[in-house]
Amino acid sequence: MKNHSQEIAQIRKEYTLHGLDFTDIDSNPFIQFKHWFDDAMKAEVPEPNAMHLATASASGQPSGRIVLLKGLDETGFVFYTNYESQKGKNLAENPLASLTFFWAELERQVRIEGKVEKVAEEESIAYFHSRPHSSQLGAWASPQSQAIENREVLENNFKSLEAKYEEGKVPKPSHWGGYRLLPQQIEFWQGRPSRLHDRILYQNERSNLWKIERLAP
Repeated sequence: MKNHSQEIAQIRKEYTLHGLDFTDIDSNPFIQFKHWFDDAMKAEVPEPNAMHLATASASGQPSGRIVLLKGLDETGFVFYTNYESQKGKNLAENPLASLTFFWAELERQVRIEGKVEKVAEEESIAYFHSRPHSSQLGAWASPQSQAIENREVLENNFKSLEAKYEEGKVPKPSHWGGYRLLPQQIEFWQGRPSRLHDRILYQNERSNLWKIERLAP
């Protein structure tokens, strides 16, 4: 049998595409993020809004998964989910969380840490009704993070909902909605040769006044 650990250890990639310095960045991290997000869109990165969401329970047990960014403004980063899911339960116990974007095609990463709060109900309703009809039904059909006997449970739930809402408007479930992560710090990482990567950190000192500094890689 091959030594897979050794093979994994030998994986290497030299990062050479870009650099990142204070002269390259905006003083506002949200504007800087939008610049990089636009670059990811132009580079046709698959699902550029995919981000790793890390949460923790009240006891400190961490948990991570990929979710999709669905909104961004001058206060924070928005995503939607089932409030009764594992991440929803974690956030109810411990509202501190982090997001990580990794755009391999650009050799870039963005890490965001802060406190999470629910978005206004009106905002959740508006987004819910902007989703495809099938996705709206899916929010009702799946008891997210709960153990189910088999896939037929989901498929039967979905068929029943299709019949129920064949013509009528699908209401937003009370257990489904949005969260907004309010960042306390945002780090922009640009891969560089010899593992001497560029790292620029924004820290929110007060009322969106940001301290900016370079970190060693």
